[in-house]
Amino acid sequence: MSYTNIFSASETLRRLIENDLRQDVGPNGLASLFDGGGFTVELATPQEMGADAQGVSLWLYRVLRDDMRLNDPPRVRPRPPELEQLPPPLPLRLHYLVTPLAADAPDTEQKILGRVMQLLHSRPMLAGAALQGDLAGTDSELSVRLESLALEELTRIWDALEGSYQLSVSYEVSVVNIDSAVLPLGGPRVETVIPGHAVILERRL
Repeated sequence: MSYTNIFSASETLRRLIENDLRQDVGPNGLASLFDGGGFTVELATPQEMGADAQGVSLWLYRVLRDDMRLNDPPRVRPRPPELEQLPPPLPLRLHYLVTPLAADAPDTEQKILGRVMQLLHSRPMLAGAALQGDLAGTDSELSVRLESLALEELTRIWDALEGSYQLSVSYEVSVVNIDSAVLPLGGPRVETVIPGHAVILERRL
């Protein structure tokens, strides 16, 4: 009964971005930004990372319930000699603000953002070996989608951060399930089906 799937989804996205930037080698590659250890990809706001921070802020700013998945059928898993019916999980959609940070280097910030957007456009589904934390080794699939937020919406987010507006984009990650704390229901397996017999009587008016 894991409640850490929000963090696991965040770490999956953070690790994916960091590994991709490290692999961008070459004369003009972004991998060189990691030289010296000052460049980081963090699950923090730009303010928390600091005024002189170099890296990518991957900030989870909104969590919504996915109402479309609330009516999914109950899940059943084998647990010899019984079957368990799992209580329905809480399906969530996570919204991240992605902000490149390179003090006094807007050209570098645009390159970082372009690389991140290229990556997430090429990898819209995350599963298997890409999953981190408690999602690792499961059959979970995370869908990553670029959100087209209006400037007014982005401005409200930055107002909430109490900071001046910076170049940034928003991504939605779904569906992230939080398991119920209710214990699963167990029942015996159906081993044999015995057909019943009935007599159909004529109905007289």
